[in-house]
Amino acid sequence: MTYIHDTIVKLQKTSPAQAEFYQAVEEILDSLQPILETNEKYKKHAIIERMVEPERQIMFRVPWVDDQGNVQVNKGYRIEFNSALGPYKGGLRFHPSVNASIIKFLGFEQIFKNALTGLPIGGGKGGANFDPKGKSDGEIMRFCQSFINELYRHIGPTSDVPAGDIGVGAREIGYMFGQYKRLTGNYDGVFTGKSLLWGGSLVRKEATGYGCVYFAQYMLEDQNQSLAGKTCLVSGAGNVAIYTIEKLYELGARPVTCSDSSGTLYHETGINLATLKELKEVRKVRLEEYLQHHPDARYIPVSDYPADGHAVWRFPAELAFPCATQNELTEQDAQALIANGIIGVSEGANMPSTQDAVEVFLNAKICYGPGKAANAGGVATSQLEMAQNASMQTWSFAEVDEKLKVIMKNIYRNARDTAAEFGEPHNLVLGANIAGFRKVADAMIEQGVV
Repeated sequence: MTYIHDTIVKLQKTSPAQAEFYQAVEEILDSLQPILETNEKYKKHAIIERMVEPERQIMFRVPWVDDQGNVQVNKGYRIEFNSALGPYKGGLRFHPSVNASIIKFLGFEQIFKNALTGLPIGGGKGGANFDPKGKSDGEIMRFCQSFINELYRHIGPTSDVPAGDIGVGAREIGYMFGQYKRLTGNYDGVFTGKSLLWGGSLVRKEATGYGCVYFAQYMLEDQNQSLAGKTCLVSGAGNVAIYTIEKLYELGARPVTCSDSSGTLYHETGINLATLKELKEVRKVRLEEYLQHHPDARYIPVSDYPADGHAVWRFPAELAFPCATQNELTEQDAQALIANGIIGVSEGANMPSTQDAVEVFLNAKICYGPGKAANAGGVATSQLEMAQNASMQTWSFAEVDEKLKVIMKNIYRNARDTAAEFGEPHNLVLGANIAGFRKVADAMIEQGVV
């Protein structure tokens, strides 16, 4: 479609060297062809041209002093992409891989993900190329304070509400909130993912993983199947992966893998959740130490990975949950999964499958839950935290979990029904993208040329 091609070419000129961003835009625009071809109003109002350009891009330096007294400098970002449905909402990522392309791809995806939740939140994302690994608490606090010294002027409870992401947990949110409060004198819900001691929500830590599993459950139910007894492959070893594994066990499944940046762990009898939490949430060490507790498990270092993909996807199983990072699952991984009996994939990470891998899943007509739908539980529960803050209430774990289940079921049904409306009932990528786009685009039209 010339219109879409011209949009991508223009982006490559105005936003050069942003491969991940182009990938995200192209994937979404390709699936929007059916609605763009039948609705001239979107072209007339230049919705695509406006949607692919952030409303605001904030980039700034973050100077801080390490424990040796040396000044270090990182780069900070906040991309406020679209506020048609509500205040910007999206996480902050602290990781050495962070750059403008990564943040823009995440922010663009966030627009549609947030729209799918049905909640009044727009899309944004931010972060810095800072690596918290190996840093002392004092260094992390000084970095977070310096980061917020600039960002505080751009955020607020009704304008932009950041949350956590890779490298940003309750500790980092605490340091940033404390500095925000000191600078503004305001005690308000400007962050989500806060500690339960001062405004956080139960289930927030678990939400993305739990929601990813709920989404898989709803996909399987439509096929007259259940999670019970299914062998599952999970990648990652952070919050999303850990609580995906926890919920899989609760629903009767058997997760047998997880992974970190050094390698993949395979435990045929099932990953021991208590050991995993001890290693990753308490001691914060490499997964390889799991073998000291469970010598019957197997550890595959990155150096032994297949040249064309990731070891975590090369074991027999029925369900796969990519919960680590973008583009971690290749076309060859997808083919291996299908060959090994996979019947469903539910993405806990953002864009973890390459476009070629997605095509393999769609052509095989397995249950495939794309990240913007399947991993929306985290941002949905962030909005529930905002609602609790605004009403000065605290809801029980069961209340929040029940609301999360309802939200994930509605996201699934919305994506499923929209896919069916456009003649591809198995294609939840198309369904999720069109459903999210239509809601945001119509709101943009109603709000005028802004």
